Amino acid sequence: MLTNEYVKRVYDQVQKRDGDQPEFLQAVYEVLDTLQPVIAKHPEYEANGVLERLVEPERVIKFRVAWVDDAGKVQVNRGYRIQFNSAIGPYKGGLRFHPTVNEGVIKFLGFEQILKNSLTTLPMGGGKGGSDFNPKGKSDAEVMRFCQAFMTELCRHIGQFTDVPAGDINVGGREIGYLFGQYKRIRDEYSGVLTGKGLEFGGSLARTEATGYGLCYYTQEALRVLKNDSFAGKTVVISGSGNVAIYATEKAQQLGAKVVTASDSNGYVYDPDGIKLDVVKQIKEVERGRIKEYAERVPGAEYHEGCAGVWTVPCDIALPCATQNEINEESAKALVAGGCKVVCEGANMPSTPEAIEVYKSNGLLYGPAKAANAGGVAVSGLEMSQNSYRLSWTFEETDAKLKSIMESIVAASLAAAKEYGEEGDLMAGANIAGFVKVANAMVAQGVL
Repeated sequence: MLTNEYVKRVYDQVQKRDGDQPEFLQAVYEVLDTLQPVIAKHPEYEANGVLERLVEPERVIKFRVAWVDDAGKVQVNRGYRIQFNSAIGPYKGGLRFHPTVNEGVIKFLGFEQILKNSLTTLPMGGGKGGSDFNPKGKSDAEVMRFCQAFMTELCRHIGQFTDVPAGDINVGGREIGYLFGQYKRIRDEYSGVLTGKGLEFGGSLARTEATGYGLCYYTQEALRVLKNDSFAGKTVVISGSGNVAIYATEKAQQLGAKVVTASDSNGYVYDPDGIKLDVVKQIKEVERGRIKEYAERVPGAEYHEGCAGVWTVPCDIALPCATQNEINEESAKALVAGGCKVVCEGANMPSTPEAIEVYKSNGLLYGPAKAANAGGVAVSGLEMSQNSYRLSWTFEETDAKLKSIMESIVAASLAAAKEYGEEGDLMAGANIAGFVKVANAMVAQGVL
């Protein structure tokens, strides 16, 4: 409930301007709601119009992407890059290629990215981009031509000291390689303008694993601090079967848990003996197939149509790693009924507000996405550092830095929550800790 007059005024303005962007409105409301005690304590934020400026992107770039498919037919997609806030560093955030991409989706992701990047303690502002292009079912040559056309326009808006994109849904090593190659060809420079690059041309060890591993480091630390517990011996339900889900599964298994599910947009598989990760990697990373093939290859595994059913599987810990708003109120109640005690988010905003209310009212440990899935952008920031130094750290060095960052996010969130009367609330704490750093920088730099 918004009760602070300044906060209400700002949200009303967002509703009037962006009423057709539900994901963005959802993200803004959640953040503003938790920031009310901070705003009440710091009148300088209102005096300097911090909230009005925070919810309005510094720059919105929208462009046509024309390319030719294998049949020789011209295809046209829309491209986006939203440079949201640069108060603490160059814009940083992924590129998403998916049919659902539109301006509202990119705005919600970019807004979340501001606070997520702030939480990592690395000097990175918030941005996001992408296209409604769908790489699924396309040949490598078609993906290459699309990426080259996309970068031909994007390259004029980015740079290693201005805006450093990374990958997101459907933008992995293949796509980043094509994008980087086109940037290099047009700009005639070899710089760290993209992260998630191949190891042969400036990438970082542990970047592929970073978001999934970071999610588990965060969850493990939150369990330790708040519950005096760990992953050991727990049953874990994970949604998705992309990069985040695969490496969250890998790390959870290493930490002693049994992960029993994986899913994609068609349905989910349940393996009571524990997910065989080598099979998932073969299907998804090598063959680019569908998760139902897992049940055809692994005896005892079950495939179920419809991905929402994954939340009906009994578990101790749930790690949603697929997409936004994948857990609604009904799914959240199913998790509680199945014995779930912990929900930490690997996808961006995977829980609806109603689902979050179910978590809180039932006493679940809840780790919000902007904190729990910050591992990917954290290692992206570390990749930027390695590129600047012209060196590479070992996997062990990078992984240790990642683990330290995720643990520090838990500590900072809990400290901020306690300071503003929300003790133990990881969601409020993450929003507050991320915001205060950015807000103070915005005040110090004047009205821009």
